[in-house]
Amino acid sequence: MSRPHLLPLLLSALLLGPTPLRSQPAAPSPPPQCALNFTALGPFLAPPLPADDASRCGLATQAVALLLSLHLAATSSFVLPASAASCLSPLRTALPFPLPPSACGLAGLDALLAAPGCGNVSTLADFNARVPPASRQDIGASCDRDLSAVPDCTACTTALSKAAAAYLLPGSPNAGSNNSVTGCVQYPPIYAGARASPRGPADPATAYCLFLLKANPPQSGRSGAAPWVYGVTFGSLAAVLLLAAAGGSCYVVRRRRARAAGAALAADTRSKRSQAMESISASTTLVKFTYDEIKAATDGFSRESIIGRGGFGNVYRGVLRDGAEVAVKRFKNCSAAGDAAFAHEVEVVASVRHVNLVALRGYCIATTEREGHQRMIICDLMHNGSLHDHLFGAGECQMAWPLRQRIAVGMARGLAYLHRGAQPAIIHRDIKASNILLDDEFEAKVADFGLAKFAPEGMTHVSTRVAGTLGYVAPEYALYGQLTEKSDVYSFGVVLLELLSGKRAFLSLGEGQSFVLTDWAWSLVRRGRTVEVIQEGMVEPGPTEVMEKYVLVGALCTHPQLHARPTMEQALKILEADSAPSPLIIPERPIPVVANLAEIERSASSSGSGQLFSPSGFRSFIHANEDAALASPNET
Repeated sequence: MSRPHLLPLLLSALLLGPTPLRSQPAAPSPPPQCALNFTALGPFLAPPLPADDASRCGLATQAVALLLSLHLAATSSFVLPASAASCLSPLRTALPFPLPPSACGLAGLDALLAAPGCGNVSTLADFNARVPPASRQDIGASCDRDLSAVPDCTACTTALSKAAAAYLLPGSPNAGSNNSVTGCVQYPPIYAGARASPRGPADPATAYCLFLLKANPPQSGRSGAAPWVYGVTFGSLAAVLLLAAAGGSCYVVRRRRARAAGAALAADTRSKRSQAMESISASTTLVKFTYDEIKAATDGFSRESIIGRGGFGNVYRGVLRDGAEVAVKRFKNCSAAGDAAFAHEVEVVASVRHVNLVALRGYCIATTEREGHQRMIICDLMHNGSLHDHLFGAGECQMAWPLRQRIAVGMARGLAYLHRGAQPAIIHRDIKASNILLDDEFEAKVADFGLAKFAPEGMTHVSTRVAGTLGYVAPEYALYGQLTEKSDVYSFGVVLLELLSGKRAFLSLGEGQSFVLTDWAWSLVRRGRTVEVIQEGMVEPGPTEVMEKYVLVGALCTHPQLHARPTMEQALKILEADSAPSPLIIPERPIPVVANLAEIERSASSSGSGQLFSPSGFRSFIHANEDAALASPNET
């Protein structure tokens, strides 16, 4: 077939010659790629996902820390290459929820991704130069293990907090001048995941301990049969009916097998739980109570039996069959999944014995159709209640000085034992007046140590999720999640000031005004009016110099700077000493968070002169009987 319409085109091509090729613009080079492996986040983004902006920011920040730990393991660098594109956009894509548009989620994450977050520490060599070998060996000894068990995780995170506080955070003696608090808090877990953990940062137990990232639960091995392939001809009605009957039979068989597998799994879980709980009785003197025994002892958990309430649940007064009076702590929102961890923690706490610690008598674990899963621990009942009852109960506190002094020393002894005598060391993290119980002889008993660790799932971590009571929580723990033994020291100082003054740690006065006991006490101390902190009209007051010594210990323990505080052992030595140490130097404090304009202006114009603090800068706590090695290297 002829195609006349092509003829003009052919003639044009012959007359004009070949058409010159147009110069094509060079293809743009692909943008630099983000150096992080976002696929590693997949196992840690299981529902339920956080719904509020604050929780989403927290999860995103911890996810970035995990990715940076993987990056450090691969490249020995804490920071990403300068030529790399911003990782914020792919991070948004990888997360299954939108990041909040505020600076909380974006600016902070961008800074963490784009620049060194801790002074000039950008490589592993920089970190090793800043953190001495002894501290890195401590991290290795504490973190080079399976971190599934809470005590192991606690030991690891405590070592990391100590390293950050001593060598990285602003204000520490060896920190750089331009260190960022947020970045420096993240660096030790990033280092531990990359270098200390035997399984790497993406291991589920390691990721949960160091970064609070919970891995997806493993999928059950429920495998269905291959799909039926029907190759039956349309004319064979009998064959269709036969296949339908066979399919129904297979369905019934699969259902029965699935139920049998589920029952076997449940039985195996109960067996493991039973073995875990039996291990408690094998290694301690704890009694395993039945649910019916505890229910009968507490009069069916009646309202009249409630003697305390807390975030974990209620405390009930009970009477056992032998007439012994007990206190029953009944945890709420429990599930069978955490029974093994609960068993381990009860065993650890039960092994800690000291005259100034509340001892466990037994435990109870059960599942009922009406009440669901139950976990309870049973302690001896303290007939004199708590220190809170005596300080802030009905009427004015009438405790004489000798009794207050005895309670203060008892508290310090109990906490010093938790920090140095217990193995592994236990950080209480919720010291307050209501957790100091008094026995028949008014001997102080520290309660609830370790109990926050067997709260409901998701509340077991002690390094970044704050658990405490307003007014008692140390600033570094409340603001940055940095938890060390010095956090307990701060809370002890608050309770000590409450004991001496008879005033509450924190009071909201309305209209944006608050009373903070620690700031009030310090305002008197720095003006040389230390004795005015003591409760006015105290029955049988003690020697003025001794009472002032106790006030100074309270002011020193509640110093906002972590390194200005003594250890519990050092504080105990001062309290037990016959005379006040000389000199007892308390560093100047920063302006309080709740300061008003007049206080800020007065602080700015003040020369900082005084006898109890050094105007030249940070000076560490000094005890007359301590070695000179306790003095700060910045001391002049």
